Amino acid sequence: MTDRSPRLLPWTAPGGKPCYLFTDDDGGFLSRYADEVEALQLGMGLGLLEHARVLIDDPAADARQLRFLSVQLSAALRDAVRVAQARGAGVPAQVE
Repeated sequence: MTDRSPRLLPWTAPGGKPCYLFTDDDGGFLSRYADEVEALQLGMGLGLLEHARVLIDDPAADARQLRFLSVQLSAALRDAVRVAQARGAGVPAQVE
């Protein structure tokens, strides 16, 4: 049996607690699903960044739109940091 570290999953349990996967099978169903969710999260973050560039450059953008954008960017950044943590990037623990 190998001594492997648990994998931080790209979602949380109720209450915002982190979820971990303990497995010896990187190709298992849950590992593949986590990979797909991470890719989706990062892709959505990239799309949101493009939208942000357009909205920030728009002089007609109002405070409500910019506030909504900031909430969405914050969520995308949280997801990206979680992916980096899961991949062992040495990112400090998430700030609550």
